[in-house]
Amino acid sequence: MQEYKQDFIDFMLASGALRFGDFTLKSGRRSPYFMNAGAYVGGGQLARLGECYARAIEAHYGLDFDILFGPAYKGIPLAVATAIAIERLYGREVRYAANRKEEKDHGEAGIILGGPIKDGDRVVIIEDVTSSGKSIAETYPIIKAQGDVRVLGLIVSLDRMERGTGTLSALAEIRQSYDIEANAIVTIAEVVEYLRRGDAKAGASGAIIDDMTYRALIDYRSQYGVE
Repeated sequence: MQEYKQDFIDFMLASGALRFGDFTLKSGRRSPYFMNAGAYVGGGQLARLGECYARAIEAHYGLDFDILFGPAYKGIPLAVATAIAIERLYGREVRYAANRKEEKDHGEAGIILGGPIKDGDRVVIIEDVTSSGKSIAETYPIIKAQGDVRVLGLIVSLDRMERGTGTLSALAEIRQSYDIEANAIVTIAEVVEYLRRGDAKAGASGAIIDDMTYRALIDYRSQYGVE
């Protein structure tokens, strides 16, 4: 497993963004773990989060793109933090852009804020997690309406590897529906593998998954999971 993946797992746990227990999701599913991107609130946390996304984007898409697009609202700080991190880590200047929930008709009018999206631009979409693809269904047409642009793909923090609206995972549905790549910094399978290693001090967090939590994760994957 790449070092940036290990670092991100430790970071999620240390920040309280990834927790294990008994949670009821928006979908109504009862899950043994919960991912809450709202836990990243401090400047240092956002800086490190941006670096984690930047490394994953470089690994999956390279740096030959122009726009980092963050769907409103959670995607906006992710796009800003990651654009800063890309410049700092790789010396590559990319513009951030986002959509407004309601189109503005005065001042900086329009539905796009941040950098303009124009013909020829290559775009990477950035989100926290996706369970149904609803956000992409709303924002993909907005991006394409700005001009002759190419959407290279989507990057999220955690792939839950479970069914979306049908038999495929949410990321697989996005790949199929929009013919774009869809990747995550880490998958839940990688998280479990990392935290189930024999060394009780796996990673900087020192966290492991106990047997009860592991069985709950396996049961949940058998009910809702996809490969």
